[in-house]
Amino acid sequence: MEVEIIPMKRADLRAVIEIEKVSFSTPWSRYAFLAELYDNKRARYFVAKDKADGAVVGYVGVWLILGEAHITNIAVHPDFRKKGIGEKLLVTAIDYVESQGVNSITLEVRASNTVAQRLYRKTGFVSVGIRPGYYRDDGEDAVIMWRNPDIK
Repeated sequence: MEVEIIPMKRADLRAVIEIEKVSFSTPWSRYAFLAELYDNKRARYFVAKDKADGAVVGYVGVWLILGEAHITNIAVHPDFRKKGIGEKLLVTAIDYVESQGVNSITLEVRASNTVAQRLYRKTGFVSVGIRPGYYRDDGEDAVIMWRNPDIK
């Protein structure tokens, strides 16, 4: 499957929200995504679209704040996982951040989400700590990860 990664537009929201709902136990609302797209000047979001039919199959969001970046969310629809789409999305976000002169990127990931942690490590992130009880829905810990040339 070939995908193209492009900036998210309002027309992509219905698909993004559906992916969000099937991917997370506490999904972001339509309003939250609209606020990210139109009100948050620090936010950039990208979608992965199937080149064959234009369907949105994944997305990633990143904030740029004071010389650092924070991956806010990343998800691929379950029907399209294990095809390298998540990695393409993450690399796009990293490339965007670096094009803005930022090379320090952080994120939090569920301690139980070893698949995502493996992807993050593959793209240069390292675990630096734990946020105990970070996730409100079930109190699960979050692993704090950073991608920064100074952290090994």
